[in-house]
Amino acid sequence: MDAPLLSARELFTEAVRAVLETWPVLQIAVDNGFGGVHSQQKADWLVDVVQQYFHENANLEQSEVEDFLGDLMNNEFDTVVDDGSLPQVALQVSQFFRQCQQGKLSEVRGQVAKLSQKKATGRAKATQLQTPANEEEEEEEEESEEEEGAEAMDCEEATERKSSTKPHKEQDPPPPPSADTDEDGWTVVRKKK
Repeated sequence: MDAPLLSARELFTEAVRAVLETWPVLQIAVDNGFGGVHSQQKADWLVDVVQQYFHENANLEQSEVEDFLGDLMNNEFDTVVDDGSLPQVALQVSQFFRQCQQGKLSEVRGQVAKLSQKKATGRAKATQLQTPANEEEEEEEEESEEEEGAEAMDCEEATERKSSTKPHKEQDPPPPPSADTDEDGWTVVRKKK
């Protein structure tokens, strides 16, 4: 669909999608599968549910929208939103709804385009985080971890060889720490000197 041909309702749906796709809490929940194996489908469904909620309820207050979004995140993604972003998301969606009702479709289109651009920029930055320099650092870390593991194994093998050369009779367990009873009947355990 071409953006200029969208009706107010369709444009509002696209606005809700843009807001939710740039909401870090939801994206983290989706990326990490907090909603189960169908997390992405739930996120898509969330767009439809939110736009439907606005169309079926007149004169929604921002707090009602916050509660609704918070409940959806909790119920569908086992996520409690406590980073302060919930009021911002609720306000943004509410503003888009009012603008669509008032016929300010060109303003909404411009804001949706900015959000889509922000989303694309965020994804580009995320993919740039894995650069060849980072890969080299990771390889070096893995090699040093492997060397440390090999050294630890060498130490364990040397200890095992030393202990296996002694006869079993010489490997008696250490004596227990000395214990005294004080006048109240308590047992006092003292450290071996």
